[in-house]
Order: sequence, then structure tokens, then C-alpha cells
Amino acid sequence: MEFNHLDPIGNEEEPRRLFRNHRLRRGIYILPSVFTVANLLCGYYAILATLDGRSADFDNAARAIGIAIVFDSLDGRVARAMGTNSEFGKQFDSLADIISFGIAPAFLAYAWGVRTLAVAVSPEQMHLTQLGWLVGFVYLGCCAWRLARFNIQGMAPGGNRYFVGMPTPAAAGMIAATVHAFKNPIQDGRVSVLWLGLVVVLGLLMSSTVRYSSFKDIEWARRRPSLIVVVLVLLLGAMVLFSEATLMLIASVYLVSGIAMYVVRSVRHRLASRHA
Repeated sequence: MEFNHLDPIGNEEEPRRLFRNHRLRRGIYILPSVFTVANLLCGYYAILATLDGRSADFDNAARAIGIAIVFDSLDGRVARAMGTNSEFGKQFDSLADIISFGIAPAFLAYAWGVRTLAVAVSPEQMHLTQLGWLVGFVYLGCCAWRLARFNIQGMAPGGNRYFVGMPTPAAAGMIAATVHAFKNPIQDGRVSVLWLGLVVVLGLLMSSTVRYSSFKDIEWARRRPSLIVVVLVLLLGAMVLFSEATLMLIASVYLVSGIAMYVVRSVRHRLASRHA
């Protein structure tokens, strides 16, 4: 006679429980990738909208890049919160980022800032157009460099408080915020030169060692004073009602913050060296 060590109910429930846990685990791994795919889709749409070449399409491309930034922040946070970080997810995220924050902003920066001047027949305008091609490639190359370095080196030494170099979503966000704020493409060659200068600066900051805050050290689950909650609500309202000015201000402040912190640290280091 055979004796069953598990009761009939146990025989039925245990495989079901294991199967449910397996499906849940698969779902947890899939969820961050869903956000990465959404990020990739936004970048792809931004490129298509840019190719159409109308003011409304430029704005739609800028909005798509902004939405891609949201999805990019969500996939990492979801993966860390659920403990589903993986090498595949890391590489997949970087490939999506090179599309959404490298190729799409480079296309947008050239089309919005330079391409409309290509119809001019003067040699100066033609040279500016060629310069725009070069600047877009420099930005894209710096973006790829930044992502590759991050995959190898990670965050700045000492924790997760700072990025080494300007994050690619922030650089792309600066381009998108500018296009969203001004809408109509640039028609003046002198303004185009300034615009291309900004794009070069963004590329250099991405590949630099200037530190930028990651905000990963903020514990959002902790209790906060009511004033902070009110400020966050007002900021969210301003982003919805006055998106052009608000997003431009946020992108500009973050851009300048890294440079300002770098200057302050350099001055402190020199003063400490003199007193040593």
C-alpha cells in the first residue's frame, strides 16, 4: 500500500501557488521593460514628427521626448522597487535612450534650428546648414559616450546622489523644452548659431565629469512638511497650465545647477589647497 504524504488539497494547491508566483515574477520582470518600450516608442514618434517639418509637428516631437523622459524614470524606479534589476534591462534601457535622447533630439535640434534656413542660396546659410549636421552628430556621439560610460562606471563615487556628466534625459529635455516654449522654427542665422552653441554645450556636459544631482537619495515615502506638498502641487499645476515657461525654467535651472556646483567645488578645493 502506498501512503501519500500530502493531502489531496495540498497536492492541488501547491502547484497552483508555484504557478501563480512564477507568473507574478514574470510580470514583475516584464513591467519595467514595458516602460522602456514606451520610452522607445516616444523617441520613434518624435523622429517621425520631426521629419514632417511643421511647427505643430516640432512641438509634438518635443512633447514626445518629454513623455519619454517620464517613462525612462519609471522603468528604473519600478525595477529598483521590485528588485528586478537585470543586465538585459540595463542594456535595453540604454538602447532605448540612444533613440529617445540621442537621435530624436539631434534630429529635432537640426530641423527646428537650422533646416528652415537651407532654402537660402547664400554661402553663409549653406555653411550654417553643414555646421548643423556636424553639431547634431557631436551631440549624438556625446550621448552614446555618456550612456556607455554610465553602463560601465555607474553613478559618481560615494553613493547614488550624483550622475557623472549631465544625464541624457536632461540634455534632451533642454532641447525639447526650448522647442516647446518657442514653437516656430528659427528663421535668423544668428539665432541658429546660438542654438547650435547650446546643443554643443549640452553634448560636452553629457561627456564631461560635471556632477548633476540624481534625486535618488530623496525618500519620497517619508513624511514631509505640508508646505513641500503644497509647492509640489503648485509646480505640477504650473507644468500643466503654463507648460512652456515652467518646463523651460526647470530644464534651464537643472542645466545651470551642475555647472554652479562644479564652480563652487573648484573654488573650495583651491582655497583648501592654499590653506593646507
